[in-house]
Amino acid sequence: MGQVAVLFRLMPTGVEVDVPGMATAVRAAVPQGVVIRGTQVKDIAFGLRALLVSAVMPDEGGILERVEQALAKVPHVESVEVMEEGLL
Repeated sequence: MGQVAVLFRLMPTGVEVDVPGMATAVRAAVPQGVVIRGTQVKDIAFGLRALLVSAVMPDEGGILERVEQALAKVPHVESVEVMEEGLL
């Protein structure tokens, strides 16, 4: 079974959210077997910033949806979007 690399973009609920602080919660929220390779804060517009999360996970059915659901439950996350996905 292979590995899948995924880049997620997490949008916060507002400009007042501590986006770098969300990274700690993200690492604790992902299901077992998923490795967070890195996070980056990206300016979007008008003071709004997004959190980019790079993750590696097993290539198994349903794992991507489970990770998306787990990330959506992180406090102050409004939306989760898959930006890139590829096999390793």
